[in-house]
Amino acid sequence: MHLIRKISIGRDYKNDAMHYSVGQEVYGGHIIDSIIEEDDKYSIYIIKNNEVLPWKDFNKNMAIAIEYNLEY
Repeated sequence: MHLIRKISIGRDYKNDAMHYSVGQEVYGGHIIDSIIEEDDKYSIYIIKNNEVLPWKDFNKNMAIAIEYNLEY
């Protein structure tokens, strides 16, 4: 189970932020598999053909909003 469901990066959440959700299709047919919080960053991993790859990292100094998975 994944704790983080969605990450939004940017100061203006509604107009200028980039939004990434688990299950979202990105980058030519890849699907966001997971969003992981690490010590100094958030990392997004994508999957295609059963291969999970690191895709993007966002430093914790950026304006970030996190939505958590509420199904425990």
